[in-house]
Amino acid sequence: MKVLLDTHALLWAVLSPSTLSRKASAVIADESNIILVSAASAWEIATKVRLGKLPGAETFEREFLAVVDDAGYTLLPIDAASALRAGRLTSDHRDPFDRILAAQALAQDIPILSTDTKLDTFGIRRIW
Repeated sequence: MKVLLDTHALLWAVLSPSTLSRKASAVIADESNIILVSAASAWEIATKVRLGKLPGAETFEREFLAVVDDAGYTLLPIDAASALRAGRLTSDHRDPFDRILAAQALAQDIPILSTDTKLDTFGIRRIW
């Protein structure tokens, strides 16, 4: 199964694995699964570290590419089709990071590993 990590799920998987639900941990640990990390998560983490909103994530942000690679995750770039889809989603949920993640999940027809019930307004499948 392919699954897209929400940014908080990525942060928890790397920095605080015990915070993950049992199901989330099992999905990530299953080596037959392909765990995708959106470029939007890199953008979100870098932005929040710069603004001081993610204390403790500075090293992860600096070493993002290596950490993601070492974990065996696959980076998912943001393409123009997903960007357009994100902008066209009719949900009132305005978070640009969530919008792009939802658009990517819809385009790939894959679930998002997330605690965020607001993502459900986009019609995505969510696992937690």
